[in-house]
Amino acid sequence: MADPHVRNVEAIPVSYQEPTDHNRFRSVCLVRITTEDGQVGWGECCTYFPEASLAAAHIVEGLSHLVVGRSPLETRSIWQAMREHSWWYGTGQGIASMAISGIDIALWDLKGKVLGARVLDLLGGPVRDKLPAIASLHGTKARIEDMAEEIAAHTATGLHGAKVGFGKAGDANLGFDRDRDIDFVRQVTKAMGPGKSLMVDMGVKNFWDVSTAITRAKAFEEMGVAWLEEPLGHNDPAGYAALRAATGIRIGYGERESNAVGVKRIVDTGTVDVVGIDPGRIEGITGFLQAAEVCALSRRQANAHNFSTAIVGAASQALSFACPACYLLELQPVYGPAQRDLVDKPVWHTNGFVNMPEGPGLGIEINEDLVNSARLDR
Repeated sequence: MADPHVRNVEAIPVSYQEPTDHNRFRSVCLVRITTEDGQVGWGECCTYFPEASLAAAHIVEGLSHLVVGRSPLETRSIWQAMREHSWWYGTGQGIASMAISGIDIALWDLKGKVLGARVLDLLGGPVRDKLPAIASLHGTKARIEDMAEEIAAHTATGLHGAKVGFGKAGDANLGFDRDRDIDFVRQVTKAMGPGKSLMVDMGVKNFWDVSTAITRAKAFEEMGVAWLEEPLGHNDPAGYAALRAATGIRIGYGERESNAVGVKRIVDTGTVDVVGIDPGRIEGITGFLQAAEVCALSRRQANAHNFSTAIVGAASQALSFACPACYLLELQPVYGPAQRDLVDKPVWHTNGFVNMPEGPGLGIEINEDLVNSARLDR
């Protein structure tokens, strides 16, 4: 029996409240691909802002002619066709990359359903039996004691540590005052107890020059911070080289890169240890595989930027089990509707280790009533 071909590609921009981000509204563009026999695959463009979600929706619709009529098994050739088609307005960059990501994730989900196989198995199967999970959240409260108590409660569930975003929405005021930052690290580390890792992720509201970054990094290193993420933003190779020369703390950045070429560029600078990669941004599962292989060949850690809906969560889960460069998975410790209610089986952990994917495709079924209620284009 011949493989069913794609009948239509639909872009669905949505908006939702994110409890892990101080309940602010976020937006993504979901992608639904349906075959002639009615099978459905879901993907996500990790756009975050409504104007970007609406723009991605138009690009998804514009790329759909490259997908309709094709077999969903042809993920690589369709991915290549989309990159070549977008040569003038992206070639795998920016919103074009996000649109490609949403389509590519949906095709992989659909391929798994057509073949009756997990995406994880289509990727070659797991390279590890256990995948540690950590909490990924933002500091938002005014009192350090309250934040330390909250974070420790999350890691007490078995999570192996926490990555905390500084300079985010809320009243935490982290990343601006050295003494407050050090007090935060001290109290959180003590509250979590031994055997738990703390990672610090700088936000876009913060601006550290190289001198400030070196001073803070040295202090954090002495206090056992596992890595420091984006202390100099996403594109300062000279600054990161100076930081690398002055401190031994592990440095993370890369989540704003849009393709494997961008990841290779920063890896080749020798200034990054942990490379953030978002499957909803870096040309999907196909693009993530390429970027993670760059990291593996260079002995760098790849880390899925799993901070949007349960669809990217499921893709991050499969990829993190399948890619040798991925050593852990970040989970939002408080799930809102985009994680808890969007799918039947949100990605979670058991005693601090990520649950293995189950079921064909990404292993999730989508709550389409919720999707329709959250549409931006109603």
